[in-house]
Amino acid sequence: MKLRLLLCALPFLACAPAFAQEPAREPKPIAAQPATLNDDLRAKFVAQAPEDVVASKLIGTSIRNGANETIGSVADIVFDDKRAVKSYVVSVGGFLGLNAKYVAVAPETLKLTRKESGALDAIIETDKDQLRAAPEYVYLGSEPKK
Repeated sequence: MKLRLLLCALPFLACAPAFAQEPAREPKPIAAQPATLNDDLRAKFVAQAPEDVVASKLIGTSIRNGANETIGSVADIVFDDKRAVKSYVVSVGGFLGLNAKYVAVAPETLKLTRKESGALDAIIETDKDQLRAAPEYVYLGSEPKK
């Protein structure tokens, strides 16, 4: 019985490859011009110069006044739409960042120099009371809800 079943199925098994689908053919690639970059699109790499000021080193720098009193620290840098420094955000008062007030000062107000050690020195001609009395800098999106 098994032999008879096998003999009946044999012609169908022999034809099975003929019923299989033919594999899809990939389209032939079309020859095109090789991709190139003109000089305007090439990345330009810049090395750091000794006189450069790096934002990560500036943020957190203590700010002193002419009387050599520490009156705050650089909390942030604000850039305009042309990527020029618009203002420095100064953190005034508070302790370890708690209850600190943020004030934005014009870039020409903050005098940056380098110490002999290479560290940045930030000086502003004002005092803590004037900074505390200045309008508070509020980050967009963190305004108090009305």
